[in-house]
Amino acid sequence: MPIQSVHAREILDSRGNPTIEVDVTTEKGLFRAAVPSGASTGIYEALELRDGDKSRYLGKGVLKAIENVKTALGPAVIGMDPTKQTEIDNKLLQLDGTDNKSKYGANAILGVSLAVCKAGAAQKGVSLWKHIADLAGTKPILPVPAFNVINGGSHAGNKLAMQEFMILPTGAPSFAEALRYGAEVYQHLKNVIKEKYGQDAVNVGDEGGFAPNIQDNTEGLELLKTAIQKAGYTGKVFIGMDVAASEFFTEGNYDLDFKTKNNDKSKVLTGEKLAELYKSFVDNYPIVSIEDPFDQDDFASYKSLTSAIGGKIQIVGDDLLVTNPKRIKTAIDDKACNALLLKVNQIGSVTESIEACKMSQAAGWGVMVSHRSGETEDNFIADLVVGLGTGQIKTGAPCRSERLSKYNQLLRIAEEMGADGQYAGPNLFKH
Repeated sequence: MPIQSVHAREILDSRGNPTIEVDVTTEKGLFRAAVPSGASTGIYEALELRDGDKSRYLGKGVLKAIENVKTALGPAVIGMDPTKQTEIDNKLLQLDGTDNKSKYGANAILGVSLAVCKAGAAQKGVSLWKHIADLAGTKPILPVPAFNVINGGSHAGNKLAMQEFMILPTGAPSFAEALRYGAEVYQHLKNVIKEKYGQDAVNVGDEGGFAPNIQDNTEGLELLKTAIQKAGYTGKVFIGMDVAASEFFTEGNYDLDFKTKNNDKSKVLTGEKLAELYKSFVDNYPIVSIEDPFDQDDFASYKSLTSAIGGKIQIVGDDLLVTNPKRIKTAIDDKACNALLLKVNQIGSVTESIEACKMSQAAGWGVMVSHRSGETEDNFIADLVVGLGTGQIKTGAPCRSERLSKYNQLLRIAEEMGADGQYAGPNLFKH
């Protein structure tokens, strides 16, 4: 049952910015996918094509990308078998012909790739997660959710430099219980913050986390520790961080007060001093994962930190790796980190995402599947994380429906898997 038609349209993401949605039609029906968009983006990410017309959506329209789907990418896949994901993705990549997908746009290519994947699952008569597991040759597993419950960095209007403070319920017995643990800690955290900083401190950031007006990163960790304790989950719920350090890397150093214009530079640290700060965090708090601790080109600092504490915790590369197999290979060879953050829109196709994941897993790395801060109601990544068997997903706080669409889909998948649905929690961070 070949692909009969491909259509694209402009929709809005969770930040009110345009993004692209693609419909692929076969005899089995219509299959729709929407493409997410990041705020703190790595410079090595595949190109997200925007119109640049300042008179429309402040230049952020995606009509060019949509036209590329309608006139080039879509017609090229009509008549092809949607179960042949690799064949279709390779055709899209050959048509574009650039390293960073700058001809047609990674957002255009990914929209088609995601919708085709959904159509392929339907053609085989299986759930999307099963189809992805078949494509990847992996064993499905239910993931530990990493809830971003305190927002800083580019995701929030407070002075907090580090971007995400997360909770990971690795000690829960099942995914459903992990979701409950996370939601309960979130509610306790809300009360702790409200009590300490007032009602307006519990307004939420782009990903549903709270953004209290604090500057000290240790204060964020203390808030999480208190909320976990109040919820009764000490020893069962752990802490993760996404520092997004590229956002505050300036002139070879790291400015923890980068949101204050013309600041006195008293909070500027070298890579070595920042590493010492991370080590103190790990010594004093139940931290299991630190993402993007340094700038995307600071391989030396990554390597040093991974060598020092990589045996205790997960050091995750996001901006460092941008889900790109070439950069992943460099990081594996350099022993720069020990985990990949997998974002489908950083690389721009399902096939390349699978390749990046399998390369990382073969090196003994962890892999955390991730949303973007500009999300939609599309819940593809919930099926992706189960199908790839990575055991970890971060898709925001248990708040805002574009985040919960992924967590709720994982509940449905857990129900479908039944007794066979193994939860990754207890074995995720064996070290």
